[in-house]
This record gives sequence, C-alpha cells and structure tokens, in this order.
Amino acid sequence: MAMRRITVVGEEILGRRCRAVAESEFGTPELARLVDDMFATQEVAEGAGLAANQVGVDLQVFVWDCTDEWGTRHVGHICNPVLDEIPAGERELADEPEGCLSVPGPHRSVPRPDRAVVRGRDLDGSPLTVEGRGYFARCLQHETDHLHGRLYLSRLSARERRSALREMEDAKDGVFARRAERAARLGA
Repeated sequence: MAMRRITVVGEEILGRRCRAVAESEFGTPELARLVDDMFATQEVAEGAGLAANQVGVDLQVFVWDCTDEWGTRHVGHICNPVLDEIPAGERELADEPEGCLSVPGPHRSVPRPDRAVVRGRDLDGSPLTVEGRGYFARCLQHETDHLHGRLYLSRLSARERRSALREMEDAKDGVFARRAERAARLGA
C-alpha cells in the first residue's frame, strides 16, 4: 500500500463524472492496488471515505472506513456505485457538518437524507449492496457525489461556499503539514 497525493478543489478531475470500471478491470491487480492505496491514503489523511478522483484516478471507485454515531465501524469499497432513491416517507433530512479531504480545513452543515442505499460491484465484479444510516449514510452519499464530479461545496449557498474556500486557504498549509507528519509516523 502506498499513500497517494490527494487532489484539491479546483483540480479538473474533481469537477467531472468519473468513468465506470470496465468488465476487463475487475479482478485485476491494478484495481486491487488502487483500493489498497486509497485505504492507506485515507488513513494518513484521517478521512471517513475517499473517492478515486481524490487521488487523481478517473474511475468510479470509493472506499470507506468510518464509525457511525452508534459505534459501528463500517469498512469497505464499491465500484460503479448507484444511489437508490429513498422514498420520502422512509427517510429524514439531517443537516449535519461535513468536511472533505479535497477541501482541507472547513466543515459546513449540509442537508442530506439520513438513510442511503448504494448498489455497485466489488473488486471482483460481484454485485454489492450497502445500506447506511446517519453518518455512514452521509459518507456513502458524499463519496458517490465525488464520482459524479460534485463536492459538498456545490450543495452550499454561494456565500457559504466563498466562506469555506477562504477558510480552506487559511487552513490548508497546516492540514498538509499534519498529513505529512502522520505519513512519516505511519511509514506511508
């Protein structure tokens, strides 16, 4: 596993839809290596999830390692994810703080459904369905957004987005320094 550079808001790859993992790519050492590297990168950066375009790869893949508010740890990966539409009567909107490894520093409240179901495939191409509630649901939605070229900033008002970007400019050097220190400690 190797740590990869995390892309930052403004880089072109974060603003466009990623390409689907092709049939010929499932089960390959290259795809497995990408997922391993993404887990290593996420650990160093202390994130809850990480999409492939956040490490400069144009591919519909994301990983997660997060603990929800009930103390359950969720760890996994998914390729070619599609979010199910949850009927309004089966979900509530939760307006909670959200951050992003590609927007180093700021957190802002973002309304999202408190339940998510995502369908896709695993590294070998087998069908995969993942359901989350609360913080884990937020993670699944946030990472799926990445693969569609959307950052959480796009869900904010223009004023709030400008404020977050100013805060990022002030905080990013410190965030990058902490990541470098943690990478050195972990030998990544």
